[in-house]
Amino acid sequence: FNIGETPYGNRRVGRFSAGSFEGPKLKGTVLPGGACWMLMRRDNVLEIEARITLETDDKQQIYMTWKAVRHGPKEVIDRLNRGENVDPDTYYFRATPYFETSSEKYSWMNKICSVATGSRRASGRTFEVFQLL
Repeated sequence: FNIGETPYGNRRVGRFSAGSFEGPKLKGTVLPGGACWMLMRRDNVLEIEARITLETDDKQQIYMTWKAVRHGPKEVIDRLNRGENVDPDTYYFRATPYFETSSEKYSWMNKICSVATGSRRASGRTFEVFQLL
Protein backbone atom coordinates (compact mmCIF):
# COMPACT_ATOMS: atom_id res chain seq x y z
CA PHE A 1 0.00 0.00 0.00
CA ASN A 2 1.06 3.56 -0.64
CA ILE A 3 1.54 5.76 2.43
CA GLY A 4 2.15 8.71 0.11
CA GLU A 5 4.42 11.70 -0.04
CA THR A 6 6.27 12.27 3.24
CA PRO A 7 9.00 14.78 4.10
CA TYR A 8 11.54 12.14 2.93
CA GLY A 9 9.86 11.07 -0.32
CA ASN A 10 7.13 8.65 -1.41
CA ARG A 11 6.72 5.81 1.10
CA ARG A 12 5.18 2.41 0.25
CA VAL A 13 4.86 -0.93 2.03
CA GLY A 14 4.67 -4.26 0.22
CA ARG A 15 4.08 -7.79 1.47
CA PHE A 16 5.85 -10.94 0.37
CA SER A 17 3.55 -13.89 -0.24
CA ALA A 18 6.02 -16.68 -1.03
CA GLY A 19 9.22 -17.57 -2.81
CA SER A 20 12.13 -19.95 -2.83
CA PHE A 21 15.89 -19.90 -2.37
CA GLU A 22 18.74 -22.21 -3.24
CA GLY A 23 22.47 -22.11 -2.72
CA PRO A 24 25.44 -24.38 -2.15
CA LYS A 25 24.73 -24.77 1.60
CA LEU A 26 20.94 -24.57 1.87
CA LYS A 27 17.66 -24.33 0.03
CA GLY A 28 14.01 -23.91 0.88
CA THR A 29 11.07 -21.54 0.76
CA VAL A 30 10.26 -17.99 1.76
CA LEU A 31 7.37 -18.13 4.21
CA PRO A 32 4.37 -15.83 3.76
CA GLY A 33 4.17 -12.81 6.03
CA GLY A 34 7.32 -10.88 5.17
CA ALA A 35 7.23 -7.27 4.08
CA CYS A 36 9.33 -4.51 2.59
CA TRP A 37 9.28 -0.81 3.32
CA MET A 38 10.20 1.35 0.33
CA LEU A 39 11.10 5.01 0.11
CA MET A 40 11.42 6.70 -3.27
CA ARG A 41 13.75 9.50 -2.35
CA ARG A 42 13.61 12.91 -4.00
CA ASP A 43 16.86 12.08 -5.88
CA ASN A 44 15.09 9.07 -7.52
CA VAL A 45 16.90 6.45 -5.47
CA LEU A 46 14.65 3.70 -4.13
CA GLU A 47 15.60 2.61 -0.60
CA ILE A 48 14.22 -0.76 0.50
CA GLU A 49 14.17 -2.45 3.91
CA ALA A 50 12.83 -6.00 4.04
CA ARG A 51 12.17 -8.64 6.67
CA ILE A 52 11.33 -12.21 5.74
CA THR A 53 11.45 -15.71 7.21
CA LEU A 54 13.15 -18.49 5.30
CA GLU A 55 12.41 -22.15 5.91
CA THR A 56 15.01 -24.66 4.79
CA ASP A 57 14.09 -27.99 3.25
CA ASP A 58 14.95 -29.60 6.60
CA LYS A 59 12.41 -27.32 8.38
CA GLN A 60 14.79 -24.85 10.01
CA GLN A 61 13.73 -21.19 10.15
CA ILE A 62 16.05 -18.29 9.37
CA TYR A 63 15.13 -14.65 9.82
CA MET A 64 16.52 -12.50 7.00
CA THR A 65 16.62 -8.73 6.92
CA TRP A 66 18.16 -6.54 4.25
CA LYS A 67 18.57 -2.97 3.13
CA ALA A 68 18.94 -2.10 -0.51
CA VAL A 69 19.22 0.76 -2.97
CA ARG A 70 18.02 0.76 -6.55
CA HIS A 71 18.51 3.45 -9.17
CA GLY A 72 19.13 3.88 -12.86
CA PRO A 73 18.18 5.88 -15.93
CA LYS A 74 14.57 7.08 -15.86
CA GLU A 75 13.55 5.10 -18.94
CA VAL A 76 14.94 1.88 -17.41
CA ILE A 77 13.20 2.43 -14.07
CA ASP A 78 9.94 3.27 -15.90
CA ARG A 79 10.18 -0.07 -17.72
CA LEU A 80 10.79 -1.88 -14.39
CA ASN A 81 7.79 -0.15 -12.85
CA ARG A 82 5.61 -1.30 -15.76
CA GLY A 83 6.66 -4.90 -15.04
CA GLU A 84 8.79 -5.32 -18.16
CA ASN A 85 11.84 -7.55 -18.29
CA VAL A 86 14.92 -5.33 -18.09
CA ASP A 87 18.59 -6.31 -18.28
CA PRO A 88 19.90 -6.02 -14.68
CA ASP A 89 23.15 -4.56 -16.01
CA THR A 90 21.25 -1.39 -17.00
CA TYR A 91 20.45 -0.35 -13.41
CA TYR A 92 21.96 -0.57 -9.92
CA PHE A 93 20.30 -2.82 -7.31
CA ARG A 94 22.45 -3.84 -4.34
CA ALA A 95 21.55 -5.08 -0.88
CA THR A 96 23.14 -5.99 2.45
CA PRO A 97 21.38 -9.07 3.87
CA TYR A 98 21.80 -10.31 7.44
CA PHE A 99 20.59 -13.57 8.94
CA GLU A 100 19.49 -14.81 12.36
CA THR A 101 18.58 -18.35 13.39
CA SER A 102 18.36 -20.60 16.42
CA SER A 103 19.27 -23.61 14.28
CA GLU A 104 22.55 -25.21 15.28
CA LYS A 105 23.05 -26.48 11.73
CA TYR A 106 22.79 -22.99 10.23
CA SER A 107 24.32 -21.04 13.14
CA TRP A 108 27.21 -20.04 10.87
CA MET A 109 24.76 -17.62 9.24
CA ASN A 110 24.53 -15.64 12.50
CA LYS A 111 28.20 -14.73 12.08
CA ILE A 112 28.51 -13.54 8.48
CA CYS A 113 28.22 -10.37 6.46
CA SER A 114 26.87 -10.64 2.95
CA VAL A 115 26.05 -8.55 -0.08
CA ALA A 116 23.50 -9.18 -2.80
CA THR A 117 22.67 -8.07 -6.29
CA GLY A 118 19.05 -7.81 -7.18
CA SER A 119 16.93 -7.84 -10.29
CA ARG A 120 13.25 -7.55 -10.97
CA ARG A 121 11.59 -9.30 -13.85
CA ALA A 122 7.99 -9.76 -14.88
CA SER A 123 8.15 -13.20 -13.22
CA GLY A 124 9.39 -11.81 -9.88
CA ARG A 125 12.40 -10.60 -7.97
CA THR A 126 15.73 -12.38 -7.80
CA PHE A 127 18.64 -11.89 -5.41
CA GLU A 128 22.07 -13.39 -5.65
CA VAL A 129 23.56 -13.38 -2.16
CA PHE A 130 27.31 -13.62 -1.56
CA GLN A 131 28.97 -14.31 1.76
CA LEU A 132 31.91 -11.97 2.38
CA LEU A 133 35.01 -13.83 3.45
